Amino acid sequence: MCTVISREGSPMYFGRNMDIECSFGESVVITPRGYKPASGRKMPFMRYSVIGMATVSEDFPLYADAVNEKGLCMAGLYFPGNAVYADKDGKYAKSAATYELIPLILGSCENISQAKGLLEGLVIIDEPFSDKLPAAELHWIISDKTGSITVESTKTGLFIEENPYGVLTNNPPFRFHCENVRQYIHLSPENPSNKNCGNFELSVFGQGIGAFGLPGDFSPASRFVKAFFCKANSIWSDNEENNVTQMFHILDTVAMPKGAVITDNGRPDITTYSCCISAEKRIYYFKTYENSRISMAHLTDESITSSCLTILPIAHTQSFYDTQREIQC
Repeated sequence: MCTVISREGSPMYFGRNMDIECSFGESVVITPRGYKPASGRKMPFMRYSVIGMATVSEDFPLYADAVNEKGLCMAGLYFPGNAVYADKDGKYAKSAATYELIPLILGSCENISQAKGLLEGLVIIDEPFSDKLPAAELHWIISDKTGSITVESTKTGLFIEENPYGVLTNNPPFRFHCENVRQYIHLSPENPSNKNCGNFELSVFGQGIGAFGLPGDFSPASRFVKAFFCKANSIWSDNEENNVTQMFHILDTVAMPKGAVITDNGRPDITTYSCCISAEKRIYYFKTYENSRISMAHLTDESITSSCLTILPIAHTQSFYDTQREIQC
């Protein structure tokens, strides 16, 4: 369960909620240009450096979401039941395992146009990373300042589709969300006028009635609609701090507090972290469920040209700002 929101244009921002019932050992990881795992595990050639949230196994960064030094962003989201991959033992002209897809695209491509070209004819294969890490059931969103595309590998093939909404959640497939959102074209951030009560002079109870009927539950379909509504009506600025703050506020509208969603195994599904990528500045902003204070990491000249991964642990203890300590007598 996850939500991704891409704000196209310049400056471009890419936000993500990771909704999962437990941590997957995530850290902010920087993969430098030309990186090769010391373990000897094969990895796509990294022409461009990448920063994002990942877990590292056998010196290989398993990214959930990331941006490369050219500003191309990508994230994988849970897509159970609908994600179908090809036999790993088949003979294909071009193929990639799910765990290779983000480093393959972001390590090779500058923009969406190049990503489309690389994906054309590609076969995603059912190859586990290891005995303990089977192939994850995912679909992906790839974004740059010009827009977004959605990538889904299903039983009928690989679909690469324009995503004009700049939003992706989970099941059902993306085409369902494109149809479902049409049911909410009447929503507005402005208060409605009296159109169906004759000569009665009626007024609204309070602000926000224009969005009456906006879904508020945590299902993928509802989160898609709500995230798109908030993004489409968002007021952005030319200020980096304001825009990053705005993205986190939009993500908060579809975040999962502990106890609101319980999985089939009885565990709470929560938003373990939220991130906002500033594509042009190559900065990865993030906060965790336990620590709502926004942290940041960015690509530096040293990390881009390093020979090894840069792994930045994330805080899971709440940080508080004590205003009384700032008072000067």
